[in-house]
Amino acid sequence: MIDLPQPTGAELWPPEEPGPQARLHKPWRGLVTAVEVVLAVLAGWAAYACWHHSVATVVTRTEDGAVLESHRYFGGLLAAAIGLGTVVALLLVDAVRQLSLAIRARSPKPKA
Repeated sequence: MIDLPQPTGAELWPPEEPGPQARLHKPWRGLVTAVEVVLAVLAGWAAYACWHHSVATVVTRTEDGAVLESHRYFGGLLAAAIGLGTVVALLLVDAVRQLSLAIRARSPKPKA
């Protein structure tokens, strides 16, 4: 068996240029967290309103005195409620991420 060197492709990529180090810890991320939580609460309220306005109860009385009750669902409002619920989830996940970056991530101290 002949063992030939395998191409790595390293020569295809230019060497990385040193650039400024990105800082993850930025105090303004706490403000972003607060704004995202407020937006999530507003979107949650809107989702709740859409969900409860998407159902209409229709009551019909027949000639023999029977009461027929049915529910009519409006798909557009249900879809809006589900979409807003998804937006709430995404906003809260990103708020947790922003908060963890605002609190925990610190730039490394230079070595002496």
